[in-house]
Amino acid sequence: MIRLPILFFLFISVSSVFSQQTIQEKIEATKKSDTLVIHEGVYKEHDITISKPITIIGKGKVIIDAEKKGYVFKILSDSVALKNIIIKNVGRSYTKDYAAIYVSRSNNLTIEKVTLENVFFGMLIEKSKNIHIKNSSISSEAKTEAKAGNGIHLWHCSNAIIDGNELHNLRDGIYFEFVKNSVVKNNHSHHNIRYGLHFMFSNNNEYSQNTFNNNGAGVAVMFSKYITMTHNKFLKNWGTASYGLLLKEIYDAEIVKNEFSENTVAVNLEGSTRINYTHNTFSNNGWALKVAGACYKNIFTKNNFLNNSFDVSYNSKINDNSFEGNYWSSYTGYDLNKDAIGDVPYRPVKLFSYIVNQTPETIILLRSLFVDIINFSEKVTPVFTPKNLVDKAPLMQKYND
Repeated sequence: MIRLPILFFLFISVSSVFSQQTIQEKIEATKKSDTLVIHEGVYKEHDITISKPITIIGKGKVIIDAEKKGYVFKILSDSVALKNIIIKNVGRSYTKDYAAIYVSRSNNLTIEKVTLENVFFGMLIEKSKNIHIKNSSISSEAKTEAKAGNGIHLWHCSNAIIDGNELHNLRDGIYFEFVKNSVVKNNHSHHNIRYGLHFMFSNNNEYSQNTFNNNGAGVAVMFSKYITMTHNKFLKNWGTASYGLLLKEIYDAEIVKNEFSENTVAVNLEGSTRINYTHNTFSNNGWALKVAGACYKNIFTKNNFLNNSFDVSYNSKINDNSFEGNYWSSYTGYDLNKDAIGDVPYRPVKLFSYIVNQTPETIILLRSLFVDIINFSEKVTPVFTPKNLVDKAPLMQKYND
């Protein structure tokens, strides 16, 4: 259903002017590759379909209120651009994925400076490529996963750039499924009930310079390979099942120069192999690294581990990963030859971490004398710690570039 705008009329820069026309009618009146300028006002419309190459620009404060009915824009053409528009009150459904901006089989898409408020899905894009989404804001009022959608959701897409956006109070801020050769940078994703950024079956992607705070988990990378993660901040992702970074079944990745601070678990690894962790800082987390099964040939070097309750947690006596040349704030060794490398190897796993893995309720004993005693006994006579899980060259000072 399409309704008339209630306050202002539209103006097409390349066509004659008609008052009291809907946005849909004005789109139909334009020619391919035209630019349609929408003047300031509130437009109560939904299911606005774009099926030709066109640029739509809002002039002033342009608000499209869908009144919780269906989609707002449905883009079904190549070479479409949307700029400077506010969209709110997208429809909600248990059977349809209503979105403020729905895109299908569109190439060369640009979405810039749009504000999406109280959405189900913000942008739902499928089977498209060459997508640029920048400097936009997407928010909702998500309470449960079942009743919420994602901010930017890409499915079977490639060559996307997601740059400089803010996303909050959604299910996932950004969700990639079967997406490749794409970049996520300079975004702020926070207070989402599941993940700030989520990869599923998506290879050859990178994300950098983003901030993920107060989410269920900052980022989840699952069933993907060749992911590069650099210069991101994972902050205050607290909760009984919260993580800064959750890795599950991923291979051949780079995790470089990231900051992990005040997360329940900074990085949770499960089935993750051949990943290089370098120049990262882990500070004031519950667990800096929590390693579950089937993690092989990972390399941890030149990282800073500062004041974490547990630096490393293992649930196995077998270790095939390398920990060497890191700085550990709890290291108590010495450096007699003054080469900046500790003379005594450091074992980052505490016995109490095994006990907590088996019985989480025992965490209340963390600061007790009893725990200090059993950790000391394991340090003197290791029984549970894998023999080769040791940093043979711990740094005496924090690593700085």
